[in-house]
Amino acid sequence: MRWSQLHIPTLREDPADADAASHRLLLRAGFIRQLMAGHYSMLPLGIRVRAKIIEVIREEMNAIGAQEFLLPCMHPAEIWERTGRLGTVDVMFRLKDRKGTDLVLGFTHEEIFTTVAAELASYRELPQFWYQFQTKFRDEARPKSGLLRVREFTMKDSYSFDVDDAGLDKSFDAHRGAYERIFARLGIPAIAAEASNGTMGGKDSLEFMCPSPAGEDLVAICPNCDYAANLERATSALPPVDDEPGPAAPARLDTPGVRTIEDLAVKYGVAADRQLKTLVQVMNGQLTLVLLRGDHQLQDQKLIDATGVGDIRPAQPDEILAALGALPGSLGAVGVTDLPVIADVALRGRRNMATGANTDDVHLTGVDVDRDIRVGTWADLREVAAGEPCPRCAVALQLIRAIEVGHIFKLGRRFTTALGVSVLGPDGTPIVPIMGSYGIGVERAMAVIAQVHHDEAGLKWPVQVAPAEVTVTMVSVRDEAVRLAAESIYAELLAAGADVLLDDRDERPGVKFKDAELIGSPFRISVGSRDLADGLVEVVSRSTGERERVPADQAVKHVQALLAQARRAGAARG
Repeated sequence: MRWSQLHIPTLREDPADADAASHRLLLRAGFIRQLMAGHYSMLPLGIRVRAKIIEVIREEMNAIGAQEFLLPCMHPAEIWERTGRLGTVDVMFRLKDRKGTDLVLGFTHEEIFTTVAAELASYRELPQFWYQFQTKFRDEARPKSGLLRVREFTMKDSYSFDVDDAGLDKSFDAHRGAYERIFARLGIPAIAAEASNGTMGGKDSLEFMCPSPAGEDLVAICPNCDYAANLERATSALPPVDDEPGPAAPARLDTPGVRTIEDLAVKYGVAADRQLKTLVQVMNGQLTLVLLRGDHQLQDQKLIDATGVGDIRPAQPDEILAALGALPGSLGAVGVTDLPVIADVALRGRRNMATGANTDDVHLTGVDVDRDIRVGTWADLREVAAGEPCPRCAVALQLIRAIEVGHIFKLGRRFTTALGVSVLGPDGTPIVPIMGSYGIGVERAMAVIAQVHHDEAGLKWPVQVAPAEVTVTMVSVRDEAVRLAAESIYAELLAAGADVLLDDRDERPGVKFKDAELIGSPFRISVGSRDLADGLVEVVSRSTGERERVPADQAVKHVQALLAQARRAGAARG
C-alpha cells in the first residue's frame, strides 16, 4: 500500500463531539466518518482492521466446527409475531413494502436461523453450530461514543442446536472457549461476567466485559476469586441479621413530615436497614408492591427477570393514593391483600421492622415480615453495592466500569417451539431442539481495541489487527537515495509476506511522523538522509516507543524478527 494512493483523511485536532478515546482517535486517524447519529462510514484503514477482526473470529468459530451462513437482514414481521417479539422490542426498525407487507430490519437473527433449522430431520444431525457476519439495525434512543453505541453495525451471531440440555452445556462451553481465544488474540482483556438474559429468555447468560472508563455497564468483580457479574445480575453474601423479637402486633408511630428512609432514620432513630422500603410498580397494567430493605436499591432488570414482565413502570401518585389511601413516604404492605406483593430475599424472616402504614404521616413498628405481610413472590431484587462480600469467597466486591464486547446465552426451546422445529429422536418420537445464541459486535470490538490500545499521540494496534504491520516512512521523497532505499525495504517486506504501508507523500517529516503515530502501525521504519549516510535506518516500536538504529540492509530481517515475536505473543494469548 502506498499512502499517496490511499484515502487517509487524518485530522490535526480532536472532533468536538467525540467523547470516548476510541471515537476521537478513529475519526482523527481517518478510519471512520459519521453519516448521521449512530451510522458510520468505514474508510480504507477501518476496512482493513475490520477484515482482520472478522478473520480472527472466523478462524476460531471454524475451529469449533461452526459453519458460516449469510441470512437476510430484512425479515417478514410475521415470523417475529409468531415468537412473540414483534410488539415487545422497542429498538426494532419496522417498515412496509409497496404491497403493504409488514417487514422488519433484524436486530438479531434467532428467528431466521430457526426457520433454516426447520429442515433438520434427525437427532443424528445434531449438534449444529451456525454463524454469520451480518448487518444489524437497532433504533437506539441515544447512539453515542462512536462505534460503541450505534444503530447499524456488523455482528458475528452464532446459534447452536442440540438434542438436550447436556448437549447445550457442551455447545455453550465450546463457544465460551472460542470467545476467550478470540478476545485474547484481539488484545481485548475481557472478563466473563454473569449477566441477565433480558428479552432473549432462557438461562445461563455470560457477557464478556472489557474494563474501561468509557463503559456504560457496571460489573461486580471479586479481587480474590473469579466471580464477576453485571450489576443487573450480581449478588453478594450479606451478613446474617439477628433481629430482636418484636411485639405481638405492629404498633402505630405518628411520623409527621417523614417522606424518606433517611427522614425516619434521622428523626425517629430507625436505622435504614431496619426499615421496609415499599415501591409501587405497574406491571402489565397491575399495581404491584415491591419490598426491599430500606438501605437497598431496586435493580430494575432483576425485577424483570424475576417476573418475566417487560412492561413495568413506577405508579403515579394518583394511582397509589387510589389503591392504598396514602402517598409515597407512608406506604407499606401490612394488611394489603388485594395487590400482588414481591419481596427481596434479604427480607425473608426479618422481625421488628418499620414500614409505612398506608396513612399519611403514620408508620408501623414491630413488623414481622412473615407474620404481617402476604408476600406472593420472593426474589433477589436488590442492587449490589461495592464492598459487599463476594457470594463465593466473602472478599469485598469491587464495581468497575466496562464495555460489553460479547454475549452468550442458553436460549432454551423458545424459538424452536414457536416456529415448529423438531427432529426425530432415537425412538422415532419428535424432539424439539434446544438452542444457544452467541454474539460479538465487530465494529464495537474494533472500537474497544482502540480504547484499550492508544496513547495521547494516537492508536497502538496489536499486530493481529493492525491496518498495516509496518509503516515505511520515506522522510524525503526528493532525495533519490532515500527514495530508492525506502522502496527497496518496502518491496522486500512485501515479498516476505508482511503487511506494509509506504508513506511516499511529499510532506514535511513532522507530519509523516505524527500521522504514523496516529494510525498506529506496530512498527515504523524511518528512512532519512542523515541516518542513511551512515548506512542506517530507524526502527520504532509503537507499543513500547523503543527506537533502534539498524543497518539499512538488515532492516527487513530485523523487523521480520520483531513481527514474528509479536505474532507469537498474539497466538499464545489465544
